[in-house]
Amino acid sequence: MADSAPATAEKLPKDLAAEKGLVNVQVDDTWIQVPSGTRMIEVCKMAEKEVPHYCYHTKLSSPGNCRMCLVQMGMPSRPAPGESPSYEDDGYQQISWMPRPVIACANTVAENMGIRTTGDLVEECRNGVMEFLLINHPLDCPVCDKGGECPLQDQTVAFGPGESRFVEEKRHYEKPIPISDTVYLDRERCILCDRCTRFADDVAGDTLIHFMDRGNSTQVNTFPDEPFASYFSGNTVQICPVGALTAKPYRFKARPWDLEETISTAWIDSVGSRVTVQSSRNQVLRLLGVDADSVNWGWLSDKERFGFEALNSEDRLTAPMVRVDGRLESTGWAPALAAATDALRDVDPARIGVIGGARLTNESQYAWTKLAKGVLGTDNVDAQLGDGLPVEAVLGLPRATINQACTPGGTVILVGPDPKEDLGALFLRLRHAVVNDGTTLIELTPTRTGLSTIAGHSLHPKPGEVDLLAAALVDAVSGDARDAAGVPADAIAAAAAAISGPVTVVLGRASIAESAAITVDAAIALSQLEGVGF
Repeated sequence: MADSAPATAEKLPKDLAAEKGLVNVQVDDTWIQVPSGTRMIEVCKMAEKEVPHYCYHTKLSSPGNCRMCLVQMGMPSRPAPGESPSYEDDGYQQISWMPRPVIACANTVAENMGIRTTGDLVEECRNGVMEFLLINHPLDCPVCDKGGECPLQDQTVAFGPGESRFVEEKRHYEKPIPISDTVYLDRERCILCDRCTRFADDVAGDTLIHFMDRGNSTQVNTFPDEPFASYFSGNTVQICPVGALTAKPYRFKARPWDLEETISTAWIDSVGSRVTVQSSRNQVLRLLGVDADSVNWGWLSDKERFGFEALNSEDRLTAPMVRVDGRLESTGWAPALAAATDALRDVDPARIGVIGGARLTNESQYAWTKLAKGVLGTDNVDAQLGDGLPVEAVLGLPRATINQACTPGGTVILVGPDPKEDLGALFLRLRHAVVNDGTTLIELTPTRTGLSTIAGHSLHPKPGEVDLLAAALVDAVSGDARDAAGVPADAIAAAAAAISGPVTVVLGRASIAESAAITVDAAIALSQLEGVGF
């Protein structure tokens, strides 16, 4: 070992890493470079080392509740006053290991840090934590919907002590209790990881589910006689690491190994959330969110998550139908197509109109449009039924992605309906950007929305006058503030002064009772802002 830094022209590993904004970390005797400030548990994942955990979730804060992610940490010893740090021949400092483990989910890495994910100390502590977590957990895996995909089940086998010393009576609660129309709570299974409460508070902003009572009686529950009336309650079911929260539509329907999975796109709204469609015996049983960084981060609104039940509705058409003697009767595809062909064969194309579905895929939209225009010869087509914006206006605006809208330090101008009602996944992304990333939100909406409580400025124009307000906002950016659409000039000037960074306009019609031209005029006015996207 050298007494100081090697006296060579070569730079030390810490200097090379610092030039790239990285730090050197040793994980189980292997050195890797990672961004400074990365959580230890993520560093272990980068090094392909498994660290068990329950409360940790990549999109949530890290309270360190479960203590399952214990690892041993080490750092170089501090040199004595007046002495320089000493380095090994490989350019790293010798690591001194702490005698007690630390939680990997809540601690971040630093230069020359060491992490041990295995060893007698770590394994003994994990065994103890697992034993505590199982003290009150019921042994009902055979009848639990989480069975087969349960982290507690898997990690008990991998990291648990193998047997329990606890012989006393476990705590008991009524099970399960419905906390909403779609979510059931089994408090006996809960390990108090805090995932559901953190999602409700931090992500959705719906503080409807909490810890209550104290000590051994601590439980997760809703307020008395108050349901978990959140538009996003189904996400708590998906992120629950045990079977404490289950979805009513999926209860006792199938086991994970019985399901067929298909990656798809949610069809309820225009966000395009990534989902996994899981089916069994030719029937869709549930939808799960997929962690797509550019879209929905794994979150879904309950409309997206549970909308599949309409696929299995008794009121849904399951076969083609033709009218016989004034009544619709089920028939086969061949007779139905033959009847449709006969009805269309000798008709003037000008008398034919085709109405497509606004929620169809691009491929399906192309197919029916080609049928209408290329085969039937008609231009009378529509897929929006008057509730959308003119295609030429939408295509003529500079486009922006969800990630661009959520740029830290940017500005989002909301012109349209409440995203919490209509675009759930986008609402969650915008809320995170405003609350956590310093994005400024300016509302140009006739009424309050689900984002009004966190908006920097909420300007509510008179119905049908959002275009006048948008034009006044653009003029105020240039220093010409005036009253418009019932909004005073000082409020418009304050909103204009808050615009900074990249500007993104979330555009839509607030009401189908208003002409689309009003929204288009508002978009044209806002398009004059520098670097704006829609």
